[in-house]
Amino acid sequence: MKLQGNVLKRNSMRFAAALVAALASFVASPNAALAAAPQHHDQAPGFYRLKVGDLEVTALYDGTGVFDPHWLNGTKAAMDGVVKALHEDPHMLDTADTGFLVNTGKQLILVDAGAGAWWGGGAFGRLAGSLRSAGYTPEEVDLVLVTHLHADHVGGLTTRDGKRVFPNADVYVAKAESDFWLSPEIAAKAPKDAQPFFQSAQAIAAPYIEAAKWHTFSGSERIVDGMQFVPLPGHTPGHTGYEFSSKGQRILFWGDIVHAQRVQLQHPEVTATFDIDQTAAAATRRQLLSKLARQNVLIATPHTSYFPALGRLRKEGNGYSWVPVVFMDRWDEK
Repeated sequence: MKLQGNVLKRNSMRFAAALVAALASFVASPNAALAAAPQHHDQAPGFYRLKVGDLEVTALYDGTGVFDPHWLNGTKAAMDGVVKALHEDPHMLDTADTGFLVNTGKQLILVDAGAGAWWGGGAFGRLAGSLRSAGYTPEEVDLVLVTHLHADHVGGLTTRDGKRVFPNADVYVAKAESDFWLSPEIAAKAPKDAQPFFQSAQAIAAPYIEAAKWHTFSGSERIVDGMQFVPLPGHTPGHTGYEFSSKGQRILFWGDIVHAQRVQLQHPEVTATFDIDQTAAAATRRQLLSKLARQNVLIATPHTSYFPALGRLRKEGNGYSWVPVVFMDRWDEK
């Protein structure tokens, strides 16, 4: 019995010593005994909403890319300035792709649908997820207003296998825009590098045309109360903005008036290679920027370095500056 007692005593002492050592190690490095939590590399789908009068407007994040400086056309001095600025700030041409949802209280209206799987090599296509995060479903969308038929604005309408993402929505686009991009004759005569634009537009539109949910307008129709068409020629033949008004407040969804915000606001004369009519695009931009800088109009822009992609313009030197909407946790307050 005495021998057994000595053994138990020695074992107890060893256990106590091991316990003290373990506790000392934990106190010295409290995280040493815990496995590191894995890093998460994806952001949650993003949305931001605010009120414009009685309208609820929700910005829907679709993805982020970089605008290639070679896609810009300007004077040598302007482009040399872009190159220099890029050396100082490599993120100067970073840009987000954004769509917008307008809840009028009667209808859910989507303005542009993002790129889906049709543009950007997988960098975009998050708009439907952002919509769900914002508390809505694609099936609830009543109307889609399209600024133009480039794939980064309409790709989110249709999956690659030809299914409508917004099965209950009627899609509206300017007649000049639809007639141009959906014309087999015009597509056949277009340069080779422009062919993908025609092909994607036609494939994206097809399921809605088949379902009799593709509609065109000339600009005189009334589709939504409190909304008016704003023709913005130059970027594409039927490039159109949409201005909503409610209780004396206004918001303009201006499509591709600006691609590289930090360049083209300071140099409105700089155009993009995607502008079909470079001269008209520059003239439209100059006129619109000058007008908006004098007015208290909220602007929703699909391409911006800032999310949410909402803000106002201010005159600054020979150009303009962007005053972004700042994120607030109470979207119903002014």
